[in-house]
Amino acid sequence: MLKLIGAAIIILATTWAGFEASRHLSQRPRQLRQLKVALQSLEAEIMYGHTPLADAASRLSKQMPKPLSWFFESFSSKLTSGETTVKIAWDESLKEVWKWLALKQGEFEILSQFGETLGRHDRYHQQKQIMLTMAHLEREENDALDRQGKYEKMVRSLGFLSGLLLIIMLM
Repeated sequence: MLKLIGAAIIILATTWAGFEASRHLSQRPRQLRQLKVALQSLEAEIMYGHTPLADAASRLSKQMPKPLSWFFESFSSKLTSGETTVKIAWDESLKEVWKWLALKQGEFEILSQFGETLGRHDRYHQQKQIMLTMAHLEREENDALDRQGKYEKMVRSLGFLSGLLLIIMLM
């Protein structure tokens, strides 16, 4: 009886690990899409609304789902405190929220480079920077969708099957 309970716990734990890895694979494309929407909204605020960056980030924090809303909320609060530059506020906010995002190092570099140009140019050059960043994020999203399609089901199955293998080896 004790062996059956232990076997069930092993199966549950490894299956759960497989589903968590699968969830991470499905969150990455979703978060990349949300980032692109956020950048489009930021572009509209800058180009057509002539909204200050802190106010635009505050509005985005109310529109975006978590954890992206946390990023824009932190960015907005750092800008309104007035004790830092836009680049530093962007980088610090990105680092604070990064552990909650399902993104990879490539996306971190893209966003970090965007943060370096944010607020430094006039509206039209800023629009070009946003478009360039969105193009890079589009490429990363396509890569994430490919990975999700290839590996999501396999990772779920691998979690369950590794539990079965472990049970067989222990018996």
